[in-house]
Amino acid sequence: MTPRRTPVALDFDGSIGALPGMTRIALGTWQEAIRFGCRVGVMDALSTQLAAALPREHGTVLMGSGDFHHVSWPLIERQRRRLDGKPFRIVVFDNHPDNMRFPFGVHCGSWVRRVALMPEVTHVHVVGITSADIGAASCWENYLAPLRRGKLTYWSVGVDTRWAQWAGVARGFRSFEHVDAMIDAFDGMLRGQPETTYLSIDKDAFSTDVVRTNWDQGRLLEAHVDRVIDSLGGQIVASDITGEVSSYVYRSRWKRWLSAADGQDIAVSAGDLAQWQAQQHALNARLVARISAVSG
Repeated sequence: MTPRRTPVALDFDGSIGALPGMTRIALGTWQEAIRFGCRVGVMDALSTQLAAALPREHGTVLMGSGDFHHVSWPLIERQRRRLDGKPFRIVVFDNHPDNMRFPFGVHCGSWVRRVALMPEVTHVHVVGITSADIGAASCWENYLAPLRRGKLTYWSVGVDTRWAQWAGVARGFRSFEHVDAMIDAFDGMLRGQPETTYLSIDKDAFSTDVVRTNWDQGRLLEAHVDRVIDSLGGQIVASDITGEVSSYVYRSRWKRWLSAADGQDIAVSAGDLAQWQAQQHALNARLVARISAVSG
């Protein structure tokens, strides 16, 4: 495996299994500060450390639990600088929009707005949403500006999103009754609009028949994601993966309350944990290999 294809583990929580040639960066001391959410200044400090620690050339970055998905922000910012002003899009597989209001900085459910603000980012596509986070009851929680500006599209299955029409953001919603129909439409769009792409995969977008995570999950099958990766052949310049099975007891009462309120704590028995992690590691290996094979 060439250096530019070698995967990197940002090891916040000890959940990422070994892969051939992997570079592992120990970040356990950051777990309390970064996990679930943090102030922007804390993320800036982590970004500085990552800039020094990451190899100049590398492949897919694995970040552990989906509680760290907001670390995609500094990784995308790093790629933005490397592209030196050239436009690129972002494709995110996720069961949630990750474009929710969070007034305390940035967290794993709010980072998409941050990257959509980058002038070089032409569009952010969040694909595979089945969460009620984009339903009418939670409409006020979504940042509407990137949807109104045509910088963000939600691709969802089985969620009533009719509220988007009266809110003036309907063009940012592609709603489907079935997963196959959603992937057909998204794949067709990609094939008609080739573009430099950053790919981010949160495995909570997958059905529980594929893999288990600590969050509520979507309906995607591995074949759906494989199809999209193949359609992005020669276009992927960087990528990341989150969604490992991981649990953590926060020292901060504030974070314990926030994370519990967001509903991500799913109890896992010791026996289930071993089985779930084995599924996770095997899926990571297949995804990394497929991304590496088609990366630009």
